[in-house]
Parts: sequence; structure tokens; C-alpha cells
Amino acid sequence: MYEKIGIIAKPRGESVEKIVSEVCTWLIDRGKQIIVDHDTAKLVCKPISIKFKADIPSEVDLILVLGGDGTLISVARLIGESCIPIVAVNLGHLGFLTEVTIQEMYRVLENVFSGDFDVSQRMLLVTHLYRKGERIVSYNVLNDAVINKSALARIIELETWVDGVFLTRYRADGLIVSTPTGSTAYSLSAGGPILFPTLESIILSPICPHTLTHRPIVLPASVSVEVILSSSDVDVTLTLDGQVGFILKEGDLVKIKKAASYIHLIHPKDKDYFTVWREKLAWGQK
Repeated sequence: MYEKIGIIAKPRGESVEKIVSEVCTWLIDRGKQIIVDHDTAKLVCKPISIKFKADIPSEVDLILVLGGDGTLISVARLIGESCIPIVAVNLGHLGFLTEVTIQEMYRVLENVFSGDFDVSQRMLLVTHLYRKGERIVSYNVLNDAVINKSALARIIELETWVDGVFLTRYRADGLIVSTPTGSTAYSLSAGGPILFPTLESIILSPICPHTLTHRPIVLPASVSVEVILSSSDVDVTLTLDGQVGFILKEGDLVKIKKAASYIHLIHPKDKDYFTVWREKLAWGQK
């Protein structure tokens, strides 16, 4: 079923070259065709196919991500509307999304090839940036879209609407618009709730609001959220998944809604999200 395997690895990581080389040998021994991006290719001395990273999803049946959550998030932007499943192996530190450990990797891959696995379907948000009525940016995000001020700027004002109905005017350091997957990322640090990752909802979490009654809220995934920057002469940035950023100007409109596509993460049957949360968040530990 899964004969063409794409591998995308974080190029700088502890022992990553050894890990990539070993997993390539393991896959080749099982008759799998391997396709890697140019950065990953530098780590492998094997007969493999090399493609541009953006082209890999259209060439493979399965993508193996070796890195941290940031590596997985960068791959998620490449998937588009394809339903290519991802095995995400954690070579980083925290690893909420890359929940498969290096010790579990080969067992999980064996289970995948034998069909013994679950798929965790994660919603994405599509973010559009409009300036003077013209759309200048369009990106899918797995975790969040964040509007925030620079370190030395004063409080900003964000006029916020939901499905064309006025919600509020946030006076704050910024606003996080998050998916349930992103609920354990920046939104959590801002006091937002933890949502089960396969739910379909949108979380609005203000960053250090001037009005203390402005608390995080959870909206249905069917709504469209519009945020207009009302402040002038202040440095404000729209940041997508913490990796891509754009400078905002007064009057800019950021429109965010559920994307049509999903990310499909392979989830080991013997691992549940509550265990992951207890381990990563140290629940109940003294």
C-alpha cells in the first residue's frame, strides 16, 4: 500500500545523519522507494530520488518527518489538498505533534505497512490578508495565526468580527487565532484552553488584554473571523505558525476560516492523547 516513502528531516539535529541513514537502509531492505528533499539528501549515501520539498507530497504515498514540531508544521504547509498521511517522529524536545519517539519509529512503520494504525485528522485554518481590498497573502496554518505588536510598541487595537457580526475591539498586545491542534502551543501560553486535537473549533486568545474581562473564547469551525488593525504608527506583525511573518498596516484586514483540506497524522493505536498531555505538560507531577 505504501511503496513510495517521502522523508523530510530537520537538517541540523543531534545524530540526525545517523538516524536518516539507518531508516533509509531499513526501508530499502523492505523494497520501498525513497524520495527526499535536497537538504535531507545531504544526510544519505543511498540510491534515492531527490525532489524539491514542495513536490514531494505529489510523488509519495507516505511522508516520514524526522524532527520537531516546527519541522512537521513546515511540511503541513506543503500538503495542500492531498491526503498524504504523515508519520511524525520527534527528534526535538517537547514534541506535541511529533508524538512518535525514535525508539518507537520502526515498530510504528511496521504497523503502518501492515495496516495496523489510526489516522488523526487535523483541521487547518486558511488565513487571508487584505490591504485596500486586495488580497496580498493566503496561507494555510496548522497551529495558529497571530497578530501582535513589537516589543517596544504600545497596545494595539483589533476590531474583530465573526460571520459579519461585531464581536469586540481588543486592546491588547495581540490576538491568537488557533486550531485545536494549536491549543497546546502559543494559545496555551496566553491562557487559552486545551482542546482535543481532532475537534473542529477556532480559539481566539487575546495576548495580555488591557480589559481583563477579555478572555479566550472557542467558536465553531464553521465561522469566519475577521480582524481589522485599527492602530496607526505602531509595529504590528501577522505571524503564521510561528514561521512566516508579514508586517501589517492600519486598516489591514485579516480573514481566517477553516480550510477545506486536512492534515492526516498517523497515530499509534497504543498511544492516547491524555498520556501525551500528562507526559508533555507534567500533569500531576510534584
